Amino acid sequence: MTIKLEPHHLQAIRTHAESTYPEECCGIILGHLSDDRKTVLEVRPTENAWNEEAAEFPMRVGDGSKKRNYAIAPGDMLKAQREARDRSLNIIGVYHSHPDHPAIPSEMDRAIAWSVYSYLIVSVPQGKAGELQSWCLDDNRQFQPEEIIAQR
Repeated sequence: MTIKLEPHHLQAIRTHAESTYPEECCGIILGHLSDDRKTVLEVRPTENAWNEEAAEFPMRVGDGSKKRNYAIAPGDMLKAQREARDRSLNIIGVYHSHPDHPAIPSEMDRAIAWSVYSYLIVSVPQGKAGELQSWCLDDNRQFQPEEIIAQR
């Protein structure tokens, strides 16, 4: 599976990640899904809705703060689903940042992941967006790297 984005999509993710540092950012990715490719048409930043109640989640990372965890509010997901449907699009993924950590999924990321989505993670060392990788779950609920095609 591959995910195809335009450079401005990648830049929007990187800019959002830098703007929320040292906390994680998150957002929704809309586009089209075919048998072997996801094509991104819109990157939609959302607020990191991680809160103290979520911090009690057993799979949380670190101290349970927004510095190592994220959540997209159910209302934001529902709104994105409705708008995507109205525009004949799909939610094809979610992105988030890993401040001062590699762009590799955590156990928390895996615990909350959906098998049909792409998960783009951008590393943000010392406030500057770095490596960006895409991941998707296999049939055994393990993350596998997903090729990113940045097309102009």
